[in-house]
Amino acid sequence: MEDNTIVCRCSDLTLQDVRDLINKGYTSFDELKRISRIGMGPCQGRTCMQIVLRELSIATGKPISELSPGIFRPPVKPIKLGEIARHALEGGEVNHD
Repeated sequence: MEDNTIVCRCSDLTLQDVRDLINKGYTSFDELKRISRIGMGPCQGRTCMQIVLRELSIATGKPISELSPGIFRPPVKPIKLGEIARHALEGGEVNHD
């Protein structure tokens, strides 16, 4: 991949942006998420997480299996505000689609 390859489409971060942050000392997915919002967009890291973990693995020398993919808090999938409001008013199920 080239340095200008978009890694996180949600936050518009390139591979070079991720590498620069790692070189500044951010060595976990959660640290990168806090400083750059990577993995916090609508996809919740589904498109960027593996690339970021690979870069962290290269930089730290740790296998990807030893790296934490970070903490994800509900809702992990986007939920429309109308669904939340309807659920509160009707006491029904929230539709995640």
